[in-house]
Amino acid sequence: MVTIGLPNGWEFYVAVVAAWKLGAVPQPVSARLPAAELAALIEIADPAVVLGLESADGRPWLPRGFEPDPALDDGPLPPAVPPYWKAPTSGGSTGRPKIILAAAAGTAEAIVARANATRVDRGSVLLVTAPLYHNAPLTFSLMALVNAGHVVVMERFDPADVLDQIGRRRATWVYAVPTLLGRMLRLPAGVRAAADLSSVRTLFHVGAPCPEHVKRGWLEWIEPYKVLELYAGTESIAVCTIDGEDWLHHPGSVGRPVSGELLVTDEEFRPLPPGEVGEVWQRPPEGVQTYHYIGATARARDGWESIGDLGRVDEDGYLYLCDRRSDMILVGGANVYPAEVEAALESHPAVVSSAVIGLPDDDLGNVVHAIVQTTEPVDDQDLATHMRGHLASYKVPRSYERSATPLRDDAGKVRRTALRAARLHPG
Repeated sequence: MVTIGLPNGWEFYVAVVAAWKLGAVPQPVSARLPAAELAALIEIADPAVVLGLESADGRPWLPRGFEPDPALDDGPLPPAVPPYWKAPTSGGSTGRPKIILAAAAGTAEAIVARANATRVDRGSVLLVTAPLYHNAPLTFSLMALVNAGHVVVMERFDPADVLDQIGRRRATWVYAVPTLLGRMLRLPAGVRAAADLSSVRTLFHVGAPCPEHVKRGWLEWIEPYKVLELYAGTESIAVCTIDGEDWLHHPGSVGRPVSGELLVTDEEFRPLPPGEVGEVWQRPPEGVQTYHYIGATARARDGWESIGDLGRVDEDGYLYLCDRRSDMILVGGANVYPAEVEAALESHPAVVSSAVIGLPDDDLGNVVHAIVQTTEPVDDQDLATHMRGHLASYKVPRSYERSATPLRDDAGKVRRTALRAARLHPG
């Protein structure tokens, strides 16, 4: 492996292609990864070299902007094929690192073959609006790159600049996490009206639950068939997709499987009927292996695997996600899903981001606590009144906390476990 700790930019792609040419596996990490987290990842990855970050264990590394000795031989390398084409990392909701090796080898043919379901057509102009160390922007931009596409890489993810880049670069395929989609909807009406989205053939989102008001806002802004959502997880055991037109008939769904199968069960692994919430298990197409873990063991049972999501399917086989098993809050015996509460919070006009966690309570076992970032001062009573109009009483937060910074990162991820731990064990 080659661990790549470089920020968004052309150097990142040079590093990936160079690793491929050597027959090595690119293993991206954040360019701002703290030393302790880098050490934990390096321990399980054991890379031959680290790019952009210095390893504390003394292994070879190259700094950002490194220029090789011009006297070095730059002739063709011997042919080599990487056994895996990427090795993104995931801390999941626990923060414990694991590496997810994509099962396919590093060939252009194998990568392009995976592009069809996501409309990354030959010659696409793809706009990267999230950090490349996350799986989705990494995966789809590499698909475009090896499929004769033009990849436009943003270094920062300002919503107004995203709209400007779409118009100036004539982007045809745009990836955006729900957080960024919501920020673009909040832009002044004049900025939105001036935006030229006519080149966009696909607006793609994945990686986090999309609040219904955000989804509907975009389906009113551009033609619904252009909006494509995918659910798979980095493991891609089973893959679901849904476009905007289909979503309007199944609001809230992440689609039906286009690859693999789904099974929803109770805690005893008994299959549940349509409409009942349980753990979502996945199975790949027969004879296909989609990934390998390093640093983790798959949660598997009777040929099915789970990445920890809870959800339900309807009579037509459409999947509706609730949340992660590890993030669910049990309040007086009732299940509360943080994603549902966060979506209600973020429908308040002053709330731009939120994170919901459970805190211990002697009476109910847990109570719901909300951390919010707002554009203007909003008192707790105003928030509570808003929430009572959207959710059952036991789901309404008992307490609120303000944050001066966004609760989700640029890839739309939030570590609720870490937020909860910081409040239970401050300092």
